[in-house]
Amino acid sequence: MDDRALLSAYAKARAADSVGAAGIAAEGYAAALALTPDNEILAARAVSQALAAGDRTLAVRAARILEQKGLLAPDTRLLLLGEALRTRDWKKARAHIDAIQEDKVFAFMTPVLRAWVAHDTRKGDPIAIIAEAQKDQLAAGYSAEHRPLLLIARGRKEGVAELLKVSEAAGMRGSRLRIAGAATLARKGDRKGAAALLVDETEPVLAARKLLESGKAIPGEVASAPAGIAEFLIRIATDLHGQNVDGLALSYARLATFLAPENSETWLVTSELLAAAGQHREALALLANVRGDDPFADSVKDSRIKLLVAAGDKQMALAEAEAASRAGTASVADWARLGDLHTEVERLDEAAAAYAQAIELARKDGKGNPEWTLWLLRGGALERAGKWPEAKAALEMAYKLAPEQPLVLNYLGYAQLQRRENVDQAMKLIAEASKRQPESAEITDSLGWAHYLRGNLRDAIGLLERAVEGRPADAEINEHLGDAYYSAGRHYEARYAWQAALLHAEDEDAARIRAKIDSGLTAKLASP
Repeated sequence: MDDRALLSAYAKARAADSVGAAGIAAEGYAAALALTPDNEILAARAVSQALAAGDRTLAVRAARILEQKGLLAPDTRLLLLGEALRTRDWKKARAHIDAIQEDKVFAFMTPVLRAWVAHDTRKGDPIAIIAEAQKDQLAAGYSAEHRPLLLIARGRKEGVAELLKVSEAAGMRGSRLRIAGAATLARKGDRKGAAALLVDETEPVLAARKLLESGKAIPGEVASAPAGIAEFLIRIATDLHGQNVDGLALSYARLATFLAPENSETWLVTSELLAAAGQHREALALLANVRGDDPFADSVKDSRIKLLVAAGDKQMALAEAEAASRAGTASVADWARLGDLHTEVERLDEAAAAYAQAIELARKDGKGNPEWTLWLLRGGALERAGKWPEAKAALEMAYKLAPEQPLVLNYLGYAQLQRRENVDQAMKLIAEASKRQPESAEITDSLGWAHYLRGNLRDAIGLLERAVEGRPADAEINEHLGDAYYSAGRHYEARYAWQAALLHAEDEDAARIRAKIDSGLTAKLASP
């Protein structure tokens, strides 16, 4: 063995590991492992970095070493379970699931794992197996999504009704679950059942419905053990991401891509996790794995543009958005995306024009695309561009279409407060927004500022203090509180609040706040 070569490969791997360069780290560990193929320490590091980099070959090779030495961690065992599923080695698959069952932390996974294996092997009743999950609260939460998918995969009619019920409670995942079920039904020739699942008006469901109506296959089917377990792992990865356990979340997401590379959700979630770690270029590259006719293709466009902006390539992002809007098949989402990007780069007139195009299309197709959101976005762009009469008209249209939406109520009300216009009516709008969304620090700030402008300092200060608790790093809220304190004679506290505001204020706002700290509040220095 060449000790110098081993040391060099190991040093390269550790250096890359320390800065989060998973791909380079994986290469280094692969080279080191080739020189010492029975080194469990290298194997453990290699598995971790190979999963982070999406290197299935290296991950499996390293996992085999750990398996031989009896050192498999449960998440690494999931990798080998996936290999058994890919090769249809059901005996090994069951052995891995049995071992996962013995680990109390991961035992909640086994009902779903066993059920999908039973489905593919036709040995045992997967519906009865998954019912075992009801004995465990954590397992039950996951199995609820898989029972209707299994029912549909096995041709049982009640699966449609159950999936509709489950998807209603699944939040953002609801559309994904309905599309997965519809894809299976469409392949089986049950177009009526598939159509019954494609009932909401989100962009992915609309896209899936178009595929169904044109007689084309719908991507994203979940009707096999690899696809079902990939769906399970990607849900766990999403939950872990929500709990900021991103390292383990990325491992599960990568495992899902190995099992079901045709499932766009696996790539979207993995890309999101890489982006959260600041790996924007790597995240971008993954999105190329999603087909252009996938129901979530629009989500990929959104993610691409956001990642390009995050990576500092705003011109490329703008070029892609403009190209999509010029296409003969440009959708509401394409125009809205272009408006968002123009807003991002402060091209506000162009943003307003793009939102106007989106509104026109939304009126024509009459499907999904809540028009009020587009009017709100257009109004916001016009307001920031200094075109208040046009902005107010757009915001009032948003209010007419959605008078119950807190975002609309607050924006229209606060924009008028800033201009000291219709203060009483503006306060009524904001009070209604606060009633509907009392936990919002932004709305609480607006209501506190409305009380301040009407001279009700006691209520203003109470509300603004509550708003600051909710968003302590918000410059505008802290400045409002400082103005209210100063007006109430609490000058020391006012300067403390202004100092907090100054930490996050920029340009003209920062200059105004500094002047107040130095000389106190005057009419000229009042917060807008």
